[in-house]
Amino acid sequence: MNTPQLAAIAFGAAVLAAPASAEKPALTQDSGAPVVDNQNSKTAGAFGGVLLEDFHLVEKLARFSRERIPERVVHARGTGAEGEFVVTDTAITAYTAASLFAEQGKKTPVFVRFSTVIHPKGSPEGLRDPRGFATKFYTDQGNWDLVGNNLPVFFIRDAIKFPDMVHSLKPSPVTNRQDPNRFFDFFSHLPESTHMLTQVYSDLGTPAGYQFMDGNSVHAFRLVDKAGEVVFAKFRWKSHQGVKTLTAEEANAESFNFATDSLYADITAGKHPKWDLHAIILKPEDIDKLDFNPFDATKDWPEDGSVFETVKIGTMTLNRVPNNFFSSTEQVAFAPGVMVPGIEASPDRLLQGRLFSYADTQRYRVGTNYQMLPVNAPHVPVRNGNQDGRLNFADQRGEVNYQPSRNVDDNAFVDSPAIVAARYQLDGIAERRAIEKTLPFQQAGEFFRALDGAQQANLISNLAGDLGQVRNPEIKEIMVTHFYLADEDYGTRIAEAVGVELGAVQARAGAIRQASL
Repeated sequence: MNTPQLAAIAFGAAVLAAPASAEKPALTQDSGAPVVDNQNSKTAGAFGGVLLEDFHLVEKLARFSRERIPERVVHARGTGAEGEFVVTDTAITAYTAASLFAEQGKKTPVFVRFSTVIHPKGSPEGLRDPRGFATKFYTDQGNWDLVGNNLPVFFIRDAIKFPDMVHSLKPSPVTNRQDPNRFFDFFSHLPESTHMLTQVYSDLGTPAGYQFMDGNSVHAFRLVDKAGEVVFAKFRWKSHQGVKTLTAEEANAESFNFATDSLYADITAGKHPKWDLHAIILKPEDIDKLDFNPFDATKDWPEDGSVFETVKIGTMTLNRVPNNFFSSTEQVAFAPGVMVPGIEASPDRLLQGRLFSYADTQRYRVGTNYQMLPVNAPHVPVRNGNQDGRLNFADQRGEVNYQPSRNVDDNAFVDSPAIVAARYQLDGIAERRAIEKTLPFQQAGEFFRALDGAQQANLISNLAGDLGQVRNPEIKEIMVTHFYLADEDYGTRIAEAVGVELGAVQARAGAIRQASL
């Protein structure tokens, strides 16, 4: 060993012995070990290659290349906030045994993620799109994920069409551009999409900010009381700030991050946004009074008191901005199947598919043990035999990882027979069959007629801007016919705006009406 090598070894020892600054905490590796030098890689001499033994360098680069988890397929562009939900009314306890609603004044921590649905993570917040409105309640019976949108309905009624719908709305696999020729081609085959298209092309498709929109569960759920009696309910958030929207021109002029900036500025300034949570109740014996299927996600439940009862539950306040965007907003994982006793799934076909797909996508996107992450972890103990998998950091102890067991062990968990679940009869023939009472156009027309003149004009302009780009005349004619069947004035104005001959639309509409008799 020659002198220069001895000198290098001696110098290295001196660096290792150097104390950390007394003013700031020492930088460490992921293992917690202090980092000696974060400015220079370890090399084989002044002109030698970088050494593989520089574990800090290797760890830093490997960690960096894995910083991104897969982008959400839908709801990729999102913003999160923390807060609490407080029960203000207890009328809902007549319908559900869910403990978070049990008494007036009861508080439950929440995390809310607002998002756009179709557009990618790096997109401007002003683009036209439904807005996701997902709330995670950290209740004393485990988590409840209320996963919805600002609009009360959806494009489709059956989960089997969800991948097709998203594919049509996402960029072309050839041009990588979102293309109205693709999604209107798809929607021309689904008359039930008329209602959602009408809502999303109104100014509701461009909210003035996340705090200025309502939220909706979209799906119905079963509510189960302590005796096992069942009603159905849709949940609705009503904004204290009011529903405020932008015109297409105003939305295009907004800054890239305007909705997040506005929400965070209000929270930071102490202007904490609030929403009241309501349940719209449908009793099973009233289902046959409806002229539509109440479990069709393309249909809204009117709060007119004729069949449905609306019950106020409480108020949610968002009062904290998350400390870290990735660990909260990106890693938060919602799934409609995450429910608490007293709330169960309805026969909604779109919901039934989401019960599987949402949790499945979180296991793929974030990891098998995604519910162990702080933003997803319940605020109550988790006790089961689920084990292992990537990034499992539970302090699992004991030999009993199965159930039931007679072993006297901390892990010998038991069932909770006191909790009453819904009992309902199932009968019929297993088959692939469309739902009855479809009425694809009625509520779209009602929504259009409820808009004022300026809002109707904006809807026509917004819709014509995309539909007018469609090259296939048959697709344009079919889509205009659907809007005409919703409301004749609506369809007539769209026909004129996109250059479709009204007589052809009327003939096609007449044939559809005749076929439905």
